[in-house]
Amino acid sequence: MEIIEQEKMRRRPDLSVLALVSFTASFVVARTFTTFNPDFVVVSGGIHIHHFWFGLALQAIGGWLGISYNAKRINRLAAILFGAGGGLIGDEVGLLLTLGDYWSEITYTLIIMFLAIASTSILITRHSKAIVTELTDFVKSNASLYFGVFLAVVSIAFIMETDNALIITVFSVASAVACAIILAYLVQRIMRRRSKAKDTPG
Repeated sequence: MEIIEQEKMRRRPDLSVLALVSFTASFVVARTFTTFNPDFVVVSGGIHIHHFWFGLALQAIGGWLGISYNAKRINRLAAILFGAGGGLIGDEVGLLLTLGDYWSEITYTLIIMFLAIASTSILITRHSKAIVTELTDFVKSNASLYFGVFLAVVSIAFIMETDNALIITVFSVASAVACAIILAYLVQRIMRRRSKAKDTPG
């Protein structure tokens, strides 16, 4: 039973990567096509059909295949369809949020954020044990204390020098991370000293 569960967990990141690649390719193709053919419009019955509708259809089909079948080829097809649908929707996210501006910079901002978060999530899922080991070793080293103090000072300096809400939010999170790193370092140092004190004969 445990071997089966491990096999399933090993297969999920592969499907995630496939969906992410499909998403990116779909977005690039849709954006490139629209750039070179800005006047191309699909009209049916007097209704302008935006391609995010095709994206929704692909995601619905991919999702249905993914939950209805448990075969490798079908799962891969589902991941590709789901990712491609997401790319078509992502291409028009600026249009949807601004109610009319297809070329809004919001699209690029959100797509870059999504790709960064998705890529990071896939890497964390696939290499979680190695990451935990590396982070544990880092927290135990003096370098983590220096890094935490440096990050805290820089973050506080940025927060004090700006009125921009986004910058304040980002560096508030960074300062919280810095405090967590410093606290983790101090806690493990205290625990290590206590452990040494117990092992030292009276």
